[in-house]
Amino acid sequence: MQWIYTFIIVMISMSSNQALAADKQLELATFAGGCFWCMEHPFDELPGVISTTSGYIGGDKEQPRYQEVSAGTTGHAEAVEVAFDPAIIHYQQLLDVYWRNTDPTTPNRQFCDMGSQYRPAIFYHSSQQKTLAEKSKAALQQHKPFTGAIVTEIVQASTFWPAEAYHQDYYLKNPLRYKFYRYNCGRDQRLNALWGDKK
Repeated sequence: MQWIYTFIIVMISMSSNQALAADKQLELATFAGGCFWCMEHPFDELPGVISTTSGYIGGDKEQPRYQEVSAGTTGHAEAVEVAFDPAIIHYQQLLDVYWRNTDPTTPNRQFCDMGSQYRPAIFYHSSQQKTLAEKSKAALQQHKPFTGAIVTEIVQASTFWPAEAYHQDYYLKNPLRYKFYRYNCGRDQRLNALWGDKK
């Protein structure tokens, strides 16, 4: 029964995302930066962001489930899909927030989470997004406040599969567990070491 419930949630979420993408007033942006619980919050705070959805992208299995993705068997990365109003917030602003909430120096890892499912990546939805992401990465490489090379991938977005319902808005539904995980994973400590107070 659980798989039926998950399938229904995924189909509803996909229909919602497709409707957003079809709306010429809104655009989609997709970012992988480790645990998707930790990537929703920074974008949710931004004016012009309509919604954030945790999910899986970049793999070769249809309708992947969390247990499969977290085991690293599907090729997907945990990611967050952001629906935003470009009349209010520009894609470049989303890129700026993305960079400062990830460790761009570690391939196939973010903080305590290891494996290709936690690789840092920007999944572009248009040629304009690709250009902006590449320029942003190049500019950061020139002016980064840390010494490591930037290894974040910039790849074309493929099918995005929304994660199970209990993953959505996890930081709001389970604030204590979220803070405990985030601290124990060393996320804030590492971000502070990389970016200082400019996250």
